[in-house]
Amino acid sequence: MPPSRPRQVAVIVLEGAKPLDVGIPAQVFTTRASMPYEVRVCGAAPGLVTGGDGLSYHVAHGLEALDWADIVFVPGYRFPDRDDPPRSVVDALVAAHTRGARLAAISTGAFALAATGLLDGRRATTHWHYTRVFAARHPRVKVDENVLFVDQGSVLTSAGAASGIDLCLHILRRDLGVAASHHAARRLVAAPYRSGGQAQYVPRSVPEPLGERFAATREWALRRLDEPLSLDTLARHAAVSPRTFSRRFAEDTGYTPMQWVMRARIDMARELLERSERSVERIANDVGLGTGANLRSHFQRILGTTPSEYRRTFAGGE
Repeated sequence: MPPSRPRQVAVIVLEGAKPLDVGIPAQVFTTRASMPYEVRVCGAAPGLVTGGDGLSYHVAHGLEALDWADIVFVPGYRFPDRDDPPRSVVDALVAAHTRGARLAAISTGAFALAATGLLDGRRATTHWHYTRVFAARHPRVKVDENVLFVDQGSVLTSAGAASGIDLCLHILRRDLGVAASHHAARRLVAAPYRSGGQAQYVPRSVPEPLGERFAATREWALRRLDEPLSLDTLARHAAVSPRTFSRRFAEDTGYTPMQWVMRARIDMARELLERSERSVERIANDVGLGTGANLRSHFQRILGTTPSEYRRTFAGGE
């Protein structure tokens, strides 16, 4: 049943706010006959807020808008890894949550939620480009880099901007049911429902190197992913001991050598799924994973989806 009064939605615009992240909840929940929501866009104070990507926002409301909100959206913003939001914003978010409001972050807005401490001990996600720095900056948060959004009840987080649409539709589905969610999706010309557990599909799961100690060994390994690649084999190519190789490799990439090799193999499998019609079994053999079952297992663990589903998404079916 629709609520007796419109649900109150606040969208808080922080310095450097990303335009698409701001616009998604503002458009999805904008007041109309079919949508029992009322939206107010606010900032740390009324007035001009400098946004990201060359845009600024003139907001009519300050943090008092959070006093009445049922849902507070925190859009992503630039340079979230540099500084926390103003103390007044953090306190207002905590107060809104204590009062019973749901807090929902889009993309790097998760950094603002994490600054409140409300994500400590909980699962959360953010844009794939920032997951590692997010985990380092907020070690008490259980960061999941391979999902579109995470619903922890009173706090919700989503990945990049497009997944903010998925998060908003998920909230509609939870609040008003499937019909309302589908109606909104049709209006947005968006997929009616993508599970939060679906992978973000980052461009590369192998991290960019942070150093060049073993660049030649990495390049050598990438050309031989179909061959056995043990720690001893890699260390021998780099002309150091396995122990030294492991330690320095992790310093370069943030992964152990074997984790890096596995992700490189999954990346190659993704490319073959997108660009070829080879069977899953053949691809598994071509990338050094042996069997289709092995490929499916690692694909699910790393990307949260299956090879077949990935191929349907990016190559139009098998």
